[in-house]
Formats: sequence, structure tokens, C-alpha cells
Amino acid sequence: MGPLVVLAYSGGLDTSAIVPWLREQYGARVMCFAADVGQGAGELKGLVEKAKRSGATDCVIEDLREEFVRDFVFRTLRAGAVYARTYLLGTAMARPVTAAHQVALAQRIGAQAVAHGCTGKGNDQVRFELTYAALAPELQVIAPWREWTFRGREDLIAYVKAKGIPVQATLEQPYSTDRNLWHCSHEGGILEDPSQEAPEHIFLMTKNPLDAPGKPAVVQIGFEEGTPVSVDHVPLGPVELLETLNDVAAEHGVGRADVVEDRLVGMKSRGVYETPGGTLLHAAHRELEQLVLDRRTLRLKDEVALRYADVVYDGRWWTPEREALDALVTSTQQRVTGTVGLKLYKGSVTVAGRESPHALYQPSYATFGKDNVYNQKDAEGFIHLYGLAIKIGAGLEAVRREQDAVAAAD
Repeated sequence: MGPLVVLAYSGGLDTSAIVPWLREQYGARVMCFAADVGQGAGELKGLVEKAKRSGATDCVIEDLREEFVRDFVFRTLRAGAVYARTYLLGTAMARPVTAAHQVALAQRIGAQAVAHGCTGKGNDQVRFELTYAALAPELQVIAPWREWTFRGREDLIAYVKAKGIPVQATLEQPYSTDRNLWHCSHEGGILEDPSQEAPEHIFLMTKNPLDAPGKPAVVQIGFEEGTPVSVDHVPLGPVELLETLNDVAAEHGVGRADVVEDRLVGMKSRGVYETPGGTLLHAAHRELEQLVLDRRTLRLKDEVALRYADVVYDGRWWTPEREALDALVTSTQQRVTGTVGLKLYKGSVTVAGRESPHALYQPSYATFGKDNVYNQKDAEGFIHLYGLAIKIGAGLEAVRREQDAVAAAD
């Protein structure tokens, strides 16, 4: 009898092909595992039946939405992590929680191996396998894309059709789409040409900004210690809060990003992302931090954000490094409490006010009007000391020029 393998399963093209392939090549009994991270009921409907039709013994679906948003999305948001200047890490955050529960299932049922459908060119293979290594190093890892003879999606489409397994991908629209509660990513097909604009029909979450309402909307987002807790002053749990922001941002065409990024394996790739609610949360969180953190803490926070983005993107979630960064971020977020208003209009987001009980902005100091707290004469001594090195350097340079002039005259 072949090994019992737990496959991270989506029901898409790649994993639909992997089920019969594992049975043929390994003689494996395949248990499929699907994580509900908010990809929508449409993608999960009929998934168990489809997996069984493909040859799996069964398919387990776990609702991980709450854990995904609370423990992965909001942690990364509080860190301010953004990869490649614009990518808000939707896929990268979903992989470690998915892989962790896949491993837990494999351990519960006594499986000998875990498998995934990630290609040998992508980042997801690393995210899955570093999770396996951290949480269950004893399990065998099977990565069919690094073993089988199929050369591309065209071969896979032909293979699954021959097996009688229905898939959405076609030769005409061979896009790879990955959706969760935070975002939707699109790759492949015409998107592989970065000179071409993304066609409108690929977008699933956001309205075309040209078709968005002609009247702007204002939304108020509340935070407690860096964590989003309310929308328009109504307290909401993580999932409901993100769903609410997704709806309003999508209606106004907010959250689209076209990104040429550097994959972990070394090549550049092009992805088109929709992150409606996440775009609002990042904008609001940045503004609130700007109000309550001093400039040196902000600079430190910006440096940490870049490092945190790399940790998440590169699949190093289950590491002491990420835990240490979380501890630092938590310290910086103690006063990031307050409310930020955002105005949404045809794809744009602008600030419409911010307030916090911990605001470092004090009108009595910043005013251009009359005040009784700031002695402007004090600035004179400050500038003398602040510019002392410049003044000394300029004096030495004047002496050098004078000496050169004397030498030239002689």
C-alpha cells in the first residue's frame, strides 16, 4: 500500500491534476485539505465531491478566516509591511496558516507525506515547505511541479480533461487567480507581458474606477493599539470588519495594484492585485502612526516594516525572527489608538481627518497664531548648535581657498 499523502487542495488546475498523478506515480492514498481563508463560497462549493471524483479518499475543509485575519493579516498590518513598494502580501500571509493546518491534519491521521501544487518558479513552494520544516520536519514533502514531465498549464489542461475533471482554466484564458478575504491576485496569460494593461474582465473584487459612484464616500476606521476594531464607530470582529471595508472600497474602485516584483527564486514577475479593504487599512494605520509616534520611532518602524515584509514574502513566518519583530512592533503600537477618516472617490483614497488621545500633534505648539508655550528666540541657539559642523567646515574651506589663491599669485 502506498503512502498516505495530505495535499493542499484548491480544486484549481494544478491540484486537480495532482490527485490522479499522486495515485499513478506514488500509489498514494490522497487526503485533500482545503483552507477557507475567505476565497468565497463559490470556490468551496462542491470541493469535497470534486476531490473524490479526482481520486482522493476525502477532502477536509477548515474555516480559518478568523485566525487568518486576526493572527496573520492584522499582525502584518501593524508592522506596516509592504513588499515591492505596493504589494500588500495577501497570498504570502495566507500560505503559513494554510500549511500549518495541513500539517496538523497530516499528524492527526498519521500521514507519511504532505504535498502542494506550487511551481518550482514561485514563492509559494518556499512558504509551504518552510512551514513544513518548522512544524513537522519528519514528513516527506512531495512537490509535483518539480518532478512531473508536464511543461506548462497547457499540458495540465489536456491532462485533467483526459481524466474527466472539470476546471475553469482554458487555453484562451490561462490565468492563475488566488483569492482570500484580504485580496485577489492575478497572474499568467497576457499579464506575463508587463507592457500590456490588465484587461478589465480579470478583476473580481473591485469595480472599475471609471464606473464608481460620482459622489465620494467617507469611512471612519477605529484602532486600538494598532489593531482595527471599528468601522464608522461600530465595533466589529476581524472578519466582519474586513468584509465591510472590502465592500465599500470595492464599490469605489479602490485597491487595484499592478506590480512587477522580485520573486524569492531570483526572477521578476508581474502580478495584478486587488486589495480593497486592505488598502484602506494600510492608509488609515499609517496616518494614525504619523499622528502618535515621534519621528525616530517612525523611522525605526519604517525600517522594521521592510524587514517584516521580506519575512512574510519569503515564507519565514514560523521563525524566531518574526516573533522578535512582532515584539518590537507590539511595543511601537501601544499608543496607536484612535480614528482615521478616509475619503474614497473613483479609485483614490485621501485622508479626511484623524484623532487620537495619544496625539503628539498639539495645536498650541504648531499654530501660526499667537501662543504662550513656544519661545521663538530659543530657535536661534538651536540653529547655531545644529549647524555648527556645517559652519566649521565652511570656515576651513574658506581658509583653503585663500591659501590656494596666495599660492597661485606667487
